[in-house]
Amino acid sequence: MGRVSDKEFEGQWDVIAIAIVVLLALSVVFGGASRDHALRLAAVELAALPLLILAAGRLIRTGLWREHRFALGLLAATVAIPCLQLVPLPPAIWTSLPGREQLVLALDLAGLQPGWAPLTVAPDLTLRSALALVPPAAMFMATLTISPVLRARFLGLCLAAAVLSIVLGVAQLASGGERLYPWETTGAGSVNGFFANRNHLASMILAVLPFGMVFGAASLRRRDGNRLALWFAAVFVGLVVVALAAIRSRAGIVLFAPVMATSLLAAWIATGRGRPAPALLLLVGATGAALTAVAVLALPPILARFETQDSQLRFDRWPAVAEAAQSYLPLGSGIGSFDAVYRSVEPLHELDYSFFNQAHNDYLETWLEAGWLGAALIFAFFVWYVRRTWIAWKSNPSGERDLQRAASIAIGMFLLHSIGDYPLRTATLAVLFALCCGLLEPAKLPQRSR
Repeated sequence: MGRVSDKEFEGQWDVIAIAIVVLLALSVVFGGASRDHALRLAAVELAALPLLILAAGRLIRTGLWREHRFALGLLAATVAIPCLQLVPLPPAIWTSLPGREQLVLALDLAGLQPGWAPLTVAPDLTLRSALALVPPAAMFMATLTISPVLRARFLGLCLAAAVLSIVLGVAQLASGGERLYPWETTGAGSVNGFFANRNHLASMILAVLPFGMVFGAASLRRRDGNRLALWFAAVFVGLVVVALAAIRSRAGIVLFAPVMATSLLAAWIATGRGRPAPALLLLVGATGAALTAVAVLALPPILARFETQDSQLRFDRWPAVAEAAQSYLPLGSGIGSFDAVYRSVEPLHELDYSFFNQAHNDYLETWLEAGWLGAALIFAFFVWYVRRTWIAWKSNPSGERDLQRAASIAIGMFLLHSIGDYPLRTATLAVLFALCCGLLEPAKLPQRSR
């Protein structure tokens, strides 16, 4: 089998491209919540199934899978962990696993004999977590099979989705009621857009910010004099700054500085690594003007967000999560089982009206749910990310490399945000993260002549 044919690699709209658009649209509209909306999340997962089959078929038929063996192996391992945790085990095995003592004791007190059971302590939640991997897996595999031209167009759709979400958030803030909020778990009066969590809206905006900037900066390499993309980038940067101020996400505010700095660097590289053109200063000026307006009009409410105690409560509960994780090593308690496990070990002095449904640290939560295998997988992913990022950033400017550098910034933002939250457990952001990974993966390959 050879490489994908020229006809397939042109920027033509085929069935895979259409399936990607469908998945992107449904993930934006229906994928903004992480819980309590199983029907809408199931719609996203069902929409991903055709794309998963089509993308896998093209990878196998064209032989492209050979060029991406390591990345596809990471994806396979990610899917395999919850699937293996669902395999029924004989009583002699699962009852001897660490952390199962309370389950065995409960059966003994009820006068029941242990039967076959899976490794996970919450099979229904582990199955739901395994199904939630279908959309990002399909998006990643599909992105590897399409041309850079189509990848750029799909990123344009993501930029449009971010703008629409900001507009919806403005309408939500203006209405002050609950009619414009698509999720029941959303608090009225906040700017959430299509999401149930303001932090996740901030993550989406920050993830697409570097793409908007490199699109605009790359227009300076062209000699046709068309600077429409640059003007759009300047307006978009200002809109992002103002939107983050209105959203008042602490994570978004903290992450804005590193994302903006690296995006400006990527934009400068996209212009050709020469002396910064006066037009490029338009992006800097738009950022400065927006920051000045925010400082004058909205600084006190933003600072007030950092005075609340809920973040400190998350940090205070991490030791209990780490202690629970130690009791389930080396295999973990099962993907998706955090809520059930934490309820069983939550200290009495921490019981209150708050609902600690996630660890708000995806690395710590993976350590609890997947044990050593999860930690090894995270380490392998970081190896993949660093190697691809290094290649992308040291390469010469081109349309494909510009997108890869922007994708590395977006992925890094998600990885940083995961230290204090759980953005990738939201379907919309998981699909966007997979799209960025699909953009970065070909960095190891020579650029195509086209």
